Amino acid sequence: MKLLVVMDPIDTIKPWKDSTFAMMLAAQQRGHDVFYATPEDLWLDGSRVMVDARPVAVFDRREDYYQLGAPLTCPACEFDVALMRQDPPFDQRYLTVTHLLSLAQRDGLWVINDPQAVRDCNEKLFTAWFPQCMPPTRVSARADHLKAFITEQGDTILKPLHAMGGAGIFRVRAGDPNTNAIIETLTHRGRMPIMAQRYLPEIRQGDKRILLIDGEPVPYALARIPAEGETRGNLAAGGQGVGQPLSERDRWLAAQVGTTLREKGLVFVGLDVIGDWITEINVTSPTCIRELDAQFGLDIAGELIDHLADRLPRHISD
Repeated sequence: MKLLVVMDPIDTIKPWKDSTFAMMLAAQQRGHDVFYATPEDLWLDGSRVMVDARPVAVFDRREDYYQLGAPLTCPACEFDVALMRQDPPFDQRYLTVTHLLSLAQRDGLWVINDPQAVRDCNEKLFTAWFPQCMPPTRVSARADHLKAFITEQGDTILKPLHAMGGAGIFRVRAGDPNTNAIIETLTHRGRMPIMAQRYLPEIRQGDKRILLIDGEPVPYALARIPAEGETRGNLAAGGQGVGQPLSERDRWLAAQVGTTLREKGLVFVGLDVIGDWITEINVTSPTCIRELDAQFGLDIAGELIDHLADRLPRHISD
């Protein structure tokens, strides 16, 4: 394959834990041609999407972990597959990239994940497609709706809809004197909807990340255990990643969403599961490959790349 990886600047990543880097390593090991671009390297010439890309060689080490070749400019559709691996927030910049990649996909580029689906499937709101899998939830910009939910549930989590890594997440109990201030801040004084979910005490056993490749789950999850005094399990918020086999409930949850993911072209997805419930469905740039590979001797990125290579002829014929 001729593979284009659209990602945040490669010199800012931590290669020992970066899932995008794992994908690049796996593709290179299999003899595929790997090219690197940032979102700013995509541009439009008339109706044709162009890209300023550079061939990249990657090395599995902490320092001097990549080498870029001479830049080239070409239509994006000259590549076989593009991995869209830009991190949120899902803002206007992110939205524009999905529009450009949709145009390139019209001309024959296969984009993972499908940019239309990434636009449609907000990582928090997408859980509402599967009500049997989600905890009690309310989304609103109005303080009265949110405060009523907090009173009903007694103990809740409030979070913005477009952030990542645990940013902007608050635990709010009924009667908390900071409730009004937290809601005003998160909703931008009633202009921005946010999500409220019932607090799940099972978070103490970890916020599990379950990775799916074309709707099929990897058989192990990474339980992200909150640090002392924290309610967030996110690794970016100091959580500790502990791998564990999927439970029967985990497999049931994955089966509930798998068919829809396949139908929408969401090939690589991460479910966030606390206790028995899916709290988020990550479709932008799911992580935790490196941690699971290290703990269980897996090659998750290799499975993904092999799957893409196997499906590419069928995708071209379609």
